[in-house]
Order: sequence, then C-alpha cells, then structure tokens
Amino acid sequence: MRITEEEFQRLQAGKIVADDAPPRKKTGKFGNPKLTMRPRPRHAPGKMNKSEEKYSSYLDARKRMGEIIRWVFEPFKLRLADNTFYSPDFMVVTAEQIEIHEYKGHWEDDARVKIKVAAELFPEFQFIAARTDKTGSYQFEYFK
Repeated sequence: MRITEEEFQRLQAGKIVADDAPPRKKTGKFGNPKLTMRPRPRHAPGKMNKSEEKYSSYLDARKRMGEIIRWVFEPFKLRLADNTFYSPDFMVVTAEQIEIHEYKGHWEDDARVKIKVAAELFPEFQFIAARTDKTGSYQFEYFK
C-alpha cells in the first residue's frame, strides 16, 4: 500500500493518529516479508555521524600538532565505473601527500571493494581506512 507525500509528511509530524491511518497488511519482519535485516540508514550528504565527528576531532588534534596541513569532510566523489561512485569521508593533506581517509565502524562488502578499486584507479592518493578497536584507539588499514 502506498501513501501520498502529504500523508507521509503528516505521519512524520505525528499528525496522523491510529484512527486516521489506513489498515496495514500483516507482513514479515520490518514490514517486508523478504527482509531479514534492518535496512542500513541513509547517509545525509555533508553531515557527519557521531563516529565521523569523533574522528574529525582526532584530525583536528593532528592538525594542531602540525602533522597535517588541513582536512576536508566529503570533498568530492570519485567515479569508479558507470553509475558507481566512491565518496570518501575525509581528504587529509600532509606535507608529503594527499590521503583519503574512510572511517568505518563496520565494513560492508561493497564499501571495501570500492576503496580497493579507488586505490587502484587513483594511485596519486594514499587510501587509509580507520576504525576503533575495543580499547577506543584507532586502527588503520592502508590500501595501494
């Protein structure tokens, strides 16, 4: 069953109560009979999640220490193939090179493939994946 854009806006604003809502069909888990996992939340372009904000604080500290010149959040997209793009989380400029940093709390298969392909197609950048271990310190993986 589909709802109109207006009904969707009213639903999000909390203006539709149970009596107003049309009856729902009983379906499987999360409203979709074929879905077995909760869908991944959609990323809002240009807006950091909490983990990325924490990583940006780490980059700010490195900048204050003089290890990096500057960093930029989501600076561009790299075309990997037709209709396939990689949007890096951070571009970090050091005195020696330009690094592309990707922060991941959890790796999906497609993300790992994209960063590997990007590293092959754009060897002028150093691709680095960062994650936090159980102690809270950053672990880095380098791609070439």
